[in-house]
Amino acid sequence: MSIGEITRLLREGIFEVLLIAGPMLLAALSVGLIVAILQATTSIQEQTLTFVPKIIAILAVLALLGGWMFSTLGDYTVRLFEMIPEMAR
Repeated sequence: MSIGEITRLLREGIFEVLLIAGPMLLAALSVGLIVAILQATTSIQEQTLTFVPKIIAILAVLALLGGWMFSTLGDYTVRLFEMIPEMAR
């Protein structure tokens, strides 16, 4: 296995991680920003207030996109296992 192939595998792995985790992170970031703006405008400085809405947003994203996320991860895993015989040469 050459350095180029290893680099390609690492690049694909990082892309898969970003593709799968991205929607959940964006949802948590958006909800956190909205709650922070509401806290700033109402002068409520409770640190734990953002926790519950973020968890709800992440669970909603998982409910909506969970099947796609797991199928994407499964396809990537199958591709990796199919490459094992080529790597052994």
